[in-house]
Amino acid sequence: MAHPTLSFDEPVEWQDLIDHPALEDVPFKIELDERGCIVLASPFSVQRGRMKARLARALDAACGDVVTFDAAVPMGRGVCVADVAWTEPSFFSEHEDGILFPTAPPICAEIKSPSNTEAEMEEKVTLYLAKGATEVWICDLEGRVTFFGHEGERGRSTLAPDFPSQI
Repeated sequence: MAHPTLSFDEPVEWQDLIDHPALEDVPFKIELDERGCIVLASPFSVQRGRMKARLARALDAACGDVVTFDAAVPMGRGVCVADVAWTEPSFFSEHEDGILFPTAPPICAEIKSPSNTEAEMEEKVTLYLAKGATEVWICDLEGRVTFFGHEGERGRSTLAPDFPSQI
């Protein structure tokens, strides 16, 4: 069986990626960087998937209306996809049929894999905050959650003050 090839004649747009048959079964989260280049994020793993589910359940219990898949946010020319995100019910219902949120949800959370560098995670924090997030959470594979706002690292979430720093 022939597999579709990945080729684009124009700069890559988000819709091109999600519609391309060569990418439908890729076991990676796909994002676009600021230059429109494809970025293959950390592959899905049992440990990473388990942590994502734990984070989503805890956030849903604390706030409700959690988006756990395809919380894609345009970042200039690029697109970042939050592992877990929270938004107000009205914002979510306004955009639930779209493929991109026009701005970042108030809480965007990323699961840090061993292959992620600190610089990559800092860049994601900066990008989500610049696109409207109030907080960005980084969760490592041991369940430690670090909270960030526009002022930098926070001791706890201001949007979900009872959310634990260890899940």
